[in-house]
Amino acid sequence: MMDENDTVREEAAADAPEVAEHDRVTALEAELAEAKAAVLYAQAETQNVRRRLEKDAQDARAYAATSFARDMLSVSDNLERALQAIPAELREDEKFKGLVVGLEATGRELAAVFERNGISRIAALGEKLDPNRHQAMIELPSADAEPGTVVQEMQAGFMIKDRLLRPALVAVAKAAEAVQA
Repeated sequence: MMDENDTVREEAAADAPEVAEHDRVTALEAELAEAKAAVLYAQAETQNVRRRLEKDAQDARAYAATSFARDMLSVSDNLERALQAIPAELREDEKFKGLVVGLEATGRELAAVFERNGISRIAALGEKLDPNRHQAMIELPSADAEPGTVVQEMQAGFMIKDRLLRPALVAVAKAAEAVQA
């Protein structure tokens, strides 16, 4: 004969597989949700890495010539100084005219090569001092220019695409001192 305790035990035993199955399903669903979240995170991370690598490769292509371009700026500076050093009477002399024309053509070609490669000269004279593009070397008293304005360019500055290649070395105006009597 079955007593009441046996009946309760049988019902509990009958419900136990259902409860255990339900707990197991719940645990598996939680694991599945966790795995899906991990996969989504891994996909997002992979996509971010891919974007970073693409940007790095793009930057490497765009700015690969930076070191070479910096070295070429000294050649450009020397050529410009050589052209400026030629006196006017030698420029008109037939013996030197070919040399002067050749040097000027070389300067134009160098400027064209710079332009084709995204290298541009920074505007400086008359501009407000921009510490991102100009390097102030000295301050000059000036009654004509507003303080902080570039009044002299000692060395041209250059950009390569949107990055600074070399800052312009400049003199900046400062307020003229009052003359004491």
